[in-house]
Amino acid sequence: MDDLNPAEVLKFLEFVNNLKHLPRRGWIFSEVKDHETISGHMYAMALMTFLLGNDSKLDRLKCLQLTLVHDLAESIVGDITPHDNISEVVKHQQEDEAMKEITSHIGATGLLIYNLYKEYEAKETPEAKFVKDLDRFDLLFTAVNYEKRDNTPFKLQEYFDALHGKFENPFIKKLVASLEESRTQLAAPEIGTPTKEV
Repeated sequence: MDDLNPAEVLKFLEFVNNLKHLPRRGWIFSEVKDHETISGHMYAMALMTFLLGNDSKLDRLKCLQLTLVHDLAESIVGDITPHDNISEVVKHQQEDEAMKEITSHIGATGLLIYNLYKEYEAKETPEAKFVKDLDRFDLLFTAVNYEKRDNTPFKLQEYFDALHGKFENPFIKKLVASLEESRTQLAAPEIGTPTKEV
């Protein structure tokens, strides 16, 4: 670290700091109040990597690193959603340019982060595929918690519809199934509650 320019490191950390305050914009379109920030989402994913047991064939450190860099470009371009009507090609171009800018300030460490980002985007390695499943699962898990908090059963169904059948990791599939089951139970009326006459 001695070869890093402190002034340049501070520029990099400014980008990181932005993520503490930038909202996950999908929740805005879904009219969810008091919603998470981008860094909150990344932090939750990072903690989920600890669910990988010591016997896992996946590289847990690599998974942890991928969670922490996968949305870093959003510190410049923001959280681009389908509601923005920006093509995937343009979105990826903007994010790639942003990552080059963000990582240009910290030398070899920046190159490491950029390469991790490219690995995640390619979705070809087992670790990148697993982290993409974490990304999707955290979205659904957060949606259920907002529905529960705001007492709005199934309000955020669009996210479940969009991600149906897109999970690959067997353990994450089990988590999703359990989450959907608990969601249904939360929305069901209590047994024995009398129905009101119309």
